[in-house]
Amino acid sequence: VQLVESGGDLVQTGGSLRLSCKASGFSLDGYAIGWFRRAPGKGREGVSCINCADGRTYYADSVKGRFSISSDNGENTVYLQMNMLKPEDTAVYYCAADVLVGRNGWTANYWGQGTQVTVSS
Repeated sequence: VQLVESGGDLVQTGGSLRLSCKASGFSLDGYAIGWFRRAPGKGREGVSCINCADGRTYYADSVKGRFSISSDNGENTVYLQMNMLKPEDTAVYYCAADVLVGRNGWTANYWGQGTQVTVSS
């Protein structure tokens, strides 16, 4: 199982980025796939999850209305479209598979290596 993220970059406030997560060794179809992030000095935060346990799509309150998750099963790739970026979105973004969204937080069993997103003010 391998997840490889790409698309991280330096962008100005209000800008957009699209992150990609390419899976190999397994099919994304049928798995709950999510994006997490870790900002400097902060804990890991669940950002978005597609095809979660109940088939729903989830977003953290901090990104609702700005971020959008999608998947292309033919490419075995999940995307995170990030619009109206803010400096507080600056973090390393991680793709994860087999995500569990719970009342006490989000967890996952498979992780990518991360991609850096930096939003300048």
